[in-house]
Amino acid sequence: MVTGSRADYGLLKRLMKLIDSDPKMKLQIIVTGSHLSSKHGFTYKEIEEDGFQIDFKVDIIENIIDAQSTARAMSKAQIEITKISSEIKPDLMLVLGDRYEILSAVISALLTNVPVAHIHGGEVTTGAFDDSIRNAITKMSHLHFVATANSKNRVIQMGEIPANIFNFGGLGVDAIQGLNLLSKEEVEKKLGMKFGAKNLLVTYHPETISKISPIDQIQVLLEALSLKKEINLIFTGVNADPGSDEISRAINQFVQSNSNSRYYASLGQRVYLSTLLYCDGVVGNSSSGILEVPSFKRATVNIGNRQLGREMAESVINCELESDSIGKSIDNIYSKYFEVVLSEVSNPYGKGGASSKILEVIKKSDLSNLVIKSFHDL
Repeated sequence: MVTGSRADYGLLKRLMKLIDSDPKMKLQIIVTGSHLSSKHGFTYKEIEEDGFQIDFKVDIIENIIDAQSTARAMSKAQIEITKISSEIKPDLMLVLGDRYEILSAVISALLTNVPVAHIHGGEVTTGAFDDSIRNAITKMSHLHFVATANSKNRVIQMGEIPANIFNFGGLGVDAIQGLNLLSKEEVEKKLGMKFGAKNLLVTYHPETISKISPIDQIQVLLEALSLKKEINLIFTGVNADPGSDEISRAINQFVQSNSNSRYYASLGQRVYLSTLLYCDGVVGNSSSGILEVPSFKRATVNIGNRQLGREMAESVINCELESDSIGKSIDNIYSKYFEVVLSEVSNPYGKGGASSKILEVIKKSDLSNLVIKSFHDL
């Protein structure tokens, strides 16, 4: 299992626990990416606190500021994980999502003849280079665990064998069901703040293929939020993409001059989802707003194009990367109409149980015969 960030670990955790507790399975964990970065909160510690043994740490994160630094990180990940894969010769590499460090890991698996199981393939996010990375991972994978019927169809369109594609829903719902969430008082103690009458979680990542610079992107959002003095704003950390440092600095400057806002480099999954329970919704462009938040019947203001193309619940309000559009969308979530929408919303990514189903498929699969793939013509 390879994990590169708090985001994919949060989704994978329940599946990891099932594998680790199965006497017929041996879980080996490679930790890389922002898990090992101080400015992202050293989130590998959360993995250890959850009782897992980390077998390998591949430290690749420097200052990810541009294409060159990203390429260096990818190269280092590929070299180091290829060494590890050659050494331990795993029966299967299990990965989730669309991060560049995960692409490097999957290339390593390809070079060392290790089959790959990929979770959450076939999705669309046209506002980030993650979209192309996800599809590249799909083509180098052998078992595909998708979250929706549309995702399954896209993976088939890419020539993958239908019998090796399984639609069990998303892992976000599993992640929620497996957590013992904190009380309001416990969350307030963790955050060092009191909730107000109105509260929002804010997470914004760079749109990596936008013509607008990351600093200009975040300034548009902060301009809109500066007018919402009556709302407590809880900012969470930015992922390790080009431009993330600029966004983090801008948020920290905003927090210093706006007493209704706080910034946390990493809350961890349990505190993050517990905080969501006592917030009115999330604002930004994180996949969490699409995959997990609807299960809490909370609103999502999804900004710009980073998540454009994903299947979305009715609780998601899409808006342009424009201050006025963002402000109006935030106002909408407090309307009487939207209260009704939230009361009736359901998560399009399933109702849970995906982790146990994925494990059963892996256990029943003949992993030794997966590496040689054929192309499925439509």
